Amino acid sequence: MIIDNLSNSKQYLSLHPRFEEVFSYINSLNWNNLPIGVTELDGQQIKVIASESDMKSQDEAKLEVHQKFIDIQIPVTKSETFGWRSLDTLKKSIGGYDEERDIEFFDDEPTTYITVQPGEFAIFFPGDGHAPLVGNGIIKKIIVKVAVS
Repeated sequence: MIIDNLSNSKQYLSLHPRFEEVFSYINSLNWNNLPIGVTELDGQQIKVIASESDMKSQDEAKLEVHQKFIDIQIPVTKSETFGWRSLDTLKKSIGGYDEERDIEFFDDEPTTYITVQPGEFAIFFPGDGHAPLVGNGIIKKIIVKVAVS
């Protein structure tokens, strides 16, 4: 997991061959007029999802992991808290891995919580169990799905 300010995104370009395209696109967006929906870049290798979602309590937010995609999560309208726990310690799968949706949920408790502000981002790799959308109200955010390979 990585948490940082978008102004520092160049420091992470070497971590994945598609991160340069991702952060170039993200940094070019007009945050005030961001339409809700999905934009695909580089075929289906990068999916940029702009969404508005109801936030949840810590108890309602479930840890999730992905095998095929890295998540880059960016709150737009307000801060967002994420639960986190290493995949190696997750034991309570809810229904197993859904290959089509590339997601597996867990009923384990996060070991830590982090809060990400607008203008910041969090990167969750396949080994990172993360519980998004912890907070109150409605949030507009961007989720970037970057194919692992």
